[in-house]
Amino acid sequence: MKKIGHRGAKGHLSENTLESIKKALQLGVDGIEIDVHRCASGELVVFHDFTLDRMTNTSGEISKFTLKQLKKVEVKGHCQIPTLSEVMAFVNNKCLLNIELKGQDTPKEASRLIDFYIEKKGWDYSNIIVSSFQYNLLETVYKVNKKIPLGVLTDTNLEEAVNFAKTINAYSIHPDYTMLTEEIVANLKEDFKVFTWTVNNLKPIKRIKSYEVDGIISDFPDRL
Repeated sequence: MKKIGHRGAKGHLSENTLESIKKALQLGVDGIEIDVHRCASGELVVFHDFTLDRMTNTSGEISKFTLKQLKKVEVKGHCQIPTLSEVMAFVNNKCLLNIELKGQDTPKEASRLIDFYIEKKGWDYSNIIVSSFQYNLLETVYKVNKKIPLGVLTDTNLEEAVNFAKTINAYSIHPDYTMLTEEIVANLKEDFKVFTWTVNNLKPIKRIKSYEVDGIISDFPDRL
C-alpha cells in the first residue's frame, strides 16, 4: 500500500508548497498529491483553491494573476506558490506524483510538462497519476497522450465514476474513504487501483488499510 502525502504533508506545513513536499519526502512517503491551476501568464501553479483568500495574504482568483504576481504572494508560513515544473524538478522522480487538475485549461500544459520530464529528465510514467473530479479535463489528457495514467476522483457517485473511468482507460479510482467497504474495494480492484482520501485519524486508517486499498492519501502520511 502506498503512503501518499496530501498536498505534500498538509498536516505539518502549508499545503502545496515546496516546504510541505520536502517534509513529506522526509517522512518517507511513496507518493505526493498536489493540485494545479493555470495562471494568467499560462504556467501551471501548485495551489488548491480557485481563490487566494484562504491560504495567502492576497485575495482574488488565482487564474487572474500572472506568475510574476503570484511569486510575490505570501502563502501562510512564509512560503511561496510553486509552479508544477518547480515541484517536478524538486521531487525528481523520487516518488509517485499525483497531479490533480483543478482549474480549466490545465490538461494540455500538464501533459506537455509530463512529456518533457519523461523524455528529458528520466521520469517514468509509472511515477505519474493525473487525477480530477472534472471528467472533461481527464478526457482532454486522454486525447493528448494515452500513456499518462489517469485517476478519477469521486465523493458522490461511485458507479458514475467507474463507468466514466472505463471510457478513458483509467489507471485508478480515487474515492472519498467514507464511501468504501471491503466489498466495494474488492470490486473496484478488479479493474482499477484504488487510492482513497483523506484519511487522517488512526481508527479509519486501520479500517481502510484492512480493505487492502492500493494507496491512502493523508495530511499526516507519518501516521500510515
